[in-house]
Amino acid sequence: MPEAAAQLLVVDDEDSLADMVATALRFAGYRVAVAAGGIDALKAVRTAPPDLVVLDVNLPDLDGFEVCRRLRRDGHEMPVIFLTARDGLDDLRTGFRQGGDDYLTKPFSLEELGLRIEALLRRSRGDAYEPRRITTGELVIDEDAHQVWVGDEQVMLSPTEYRLLRYLTLNRDRVLSKDQILDYVWQYDFGGNPGIVETYIGYLRRKLGGPVANRIETVRGFGYVLRSPSRA
Repeated sequence: MPEAAAQLLVVDDEDSLADMVATALRFAGYRVAVAAGGIDALKAVRTAPPDLVVLDVNLPDLDGFEVCRRLRRDGHEMPVIFLTARDGLDDLRTGFRQGGDDYLTKPFSLEELGLRIEALLRRSRGDAYEPRRITTGELVIDEDAHQVWVGDEQVMLSPTEYRLLRYLTLNRDRVLSKDQILDYVWQYDFGGNPGIVETYIGYLRRKLGGPVANRIETVRGFGYVLRSPSRA
């Protein structure tokens, strides 16, 4: 599972936003700690240095720029992604000068945040040129090419189908509710019919076919799960 063991630190004083981001990242396979302020973030890094920090700029004690400056001063080199409502060039310049690696303005897409985290982790670990694949039985997802294979046959999926399959695969053997799937695949501001999840599960089953389709199970009253071959 690509980057599955990476430890992330999410720093934000808005409890609802911090919980939303942390939950999405955990379901993407990361280990996540949360800090509500700059001082708590610095303590958390000293106690257990993470692989990457997702850092809000507007914090109640130390702002994110100062937190990043102190991290770099103390020799911590993990990537830092700023989250902020500020989008001026002066703020952008300040963030990078204090040692930030990336900058995402609010409101933001959780999928985009996830992609930026993956890219920074690959770069920091020096494996940018290694192909990233998620494999379970005969199913292979090539994350660099956004291609899906079942055995020797490539399966053509739409972007939404691809995100859904990737989410199920990263969380294989874990039952995911419709709400969790909507939150991750269609984003948290989705206001449509939740029945769309069932529709796209049907699309995946038809396109994947055979044993893989049979491993996508409906758990009545709970949601959906992709079983590992050994547990199907």
